[in-house]
Amino acid sequence: MSQFNRFGQPRAKVVVTSGTGEKYVDYKDVENLRRMMSANGKIYGRKRLSVSASDQRKIAQAIKRARYMGLLPYTSATL
Repeated sequence: MSQFNRFGQPRAKVVVTSGTGEKYVDYKDVENLRRMMSANGKIYGRKRLSVSASDQRKIAQAIKRARYMGLLPYTSATL
């Protein structure tokens, strides 16, 4: 896995390691979580994000928590 995307920009590290060595995704980091979603609000698949299955589950849980707290929208559509 490359540390740069196809445009030569560094990849956003979303899964961080705490001081105790536990991996987690911060649901309050809205800018990084928004990169993991499409313009319509759908969560990208793990192959597109180039993360492992367990990291994808952590990202999805963090996005769902941020949506529940009102930090991220469920959809981009304004009806």
